[in-house]
Amino acid sequence: MDGDGAYEPGFVGIRFCQECNNMLYPKEDKENRILLYACRNCDYQQEADNSCIYVNKITHEVDELTQIIADVSQDPTLPRTEDHPCQKCGHKEAVFFQSHSARAE
Repeated sequence: MDGDGAYEPGFVGIRFCQECNNMLYPKEDKENRILLYACRNCDYQQEADNSCIYVNKITHEVDELTQIIADVSQDPTLPRTEDHPCQKCGHKEAVFFQSHSARAE
């Protein structure tokens, strides 16, 4: 949250109960169809000022992906096709593979 109370893009803050200082958890008010933050220890709840409760950012290092592509194109054990030519250069052969991230997810 920045100085004027607006949320930064991609940031979801932690809220605390004004009664007992415990963490507030997202809760749906199904009757009124609104998002609330409610305390699990007392009856305090407040209406959410933002409908976003979770942000999951996925990033890849450009150098990491470039190295994978260079190595994969030379692997003779991977399946290949000529049915999908490159839109940029017109090269007809393509290699299929599923990339696995080296980082823990």
